Amino acid sequence: MDLGIKGKRALVGASSKGLGRGCAEALAAAGVDLVLNGRGIEALEETAAAIRALYDVQVTTVAADITTEDGRARVLSAAGQVDILVTNAGGPPPGNWSDWSRADFIKAFDGNMLTPIALMQAMLPGMITKGWGRVVNITSAAVRAPIAELGLSNTARAGLTGFVAGTSRQVARYGIAINNLLPGIHATDRATSLDKGVAAAQGITLDEASTRRQNSIPAGRYGTAGEFGATCAFLCSQHAGFIIGQNIMLDGGSANITI
Repeated sequence: MDLGIKGKRALVGASSKGLGRGCAEALAAAGVDLVLNGRGIEALEETAAAIRALYDVQVTTVAADITTEDGRARVLSAAGQVDILVTNAGGPPPGNWSDWSRADFIKAFDGNMLTPIALMQAMLPGMITKGWGRVVNITSAAVRAPIAELGLSNTARAGLTGFVAGTSRQVARYGIAINNLLPGIHATDRATSLDKGVAAAQGITLDEASTRRQNSIPAGRYGTAGEFGATCAFLCSQHAGFIIGQNIMLDGGSANITI
């Protein structure tokens, strides 16, 4: 399917690896020029080189922590106005409700709520002027099916979900579609980190922890960055203009939610 976005320009956060990279690669395959961001310059440049080698698109890289004011300013300066915004940042660590301080919550809010909001506020005026835009926020399946040990993530991402619910409907008339993608467990560094925690807590090997978790998913496996990226690219396409303010689960059926 021709997504109809060849020649568009996209900013993709945390795109040096994992789900962000999957989204960047899928957009590049559709002919979209990219601004990639990540904290580690080596992984970021490796991703950019791989995309340039495969696709005839322009790729700009900005090594910065996008969750800080300075890092965000550098990314926005390099990006200029874009047609497509994909927000993404690593989630806060798991823990217990009694472990978290106010500072922990503020850090989670900065990374998983206030940063994507700031990026949308920076890009939406230009999208409104153009009469077209796409925003995809990578959040978490825990927004709809909260996970006890991910209380920091649950809280911050729920706040972002509320912001998107209202904002998406305010800007839809200008040809802008904002939606959220809610990943379950995918085969990324985040999954490995969570599995290591389970292995340590239960006294089992990492492979055993991974196998148990995958067996608990109706699809019988972890998701892939490629299939996640393909879904993201569709939501950024010309065909997705009537999909507004939705929270789309990609969790292999783990959460049995019907509405």
